[in-house]
Amino acid sequence: MDKYPKLKNQYKQLYKQVASVLLTHDPVGIFFGDNVDEYDPEVSTILPKLKNCKSEKDVLELVYKEFVKWFDESIIGPKTKYKPIAKEIWEIWCRHTA
Repeated sequence: MDKYPKLKNQYKQLYKQVASVLLTHDPVGIFFGDNVDEYDPEVSTILPKLKNCKSEKDVLELVYKEFVKWFDESIIGPKTKYKPIAKEIWEIWCRHTA
């Protein structure tokens, strides 16, 4: 059962794109190919806060903070690991808001 239909409907393609970035990078190693909704909780807390980001660095802080909240720092690894994720999400966000 889809736990985030309202957010998926609100953000549509943006939701799919951000989820795809997280699945592709799989920063905590929880994606096994068929569990495509595995990062939906993180996407659901990242997307509403993207509007407050003014740079790729802001996105890095946001994404890392959300992963710390959902997991544990010992599980998620160093912040530098999230730089490529932040870069891609920032690019997606910039295209979305253009």
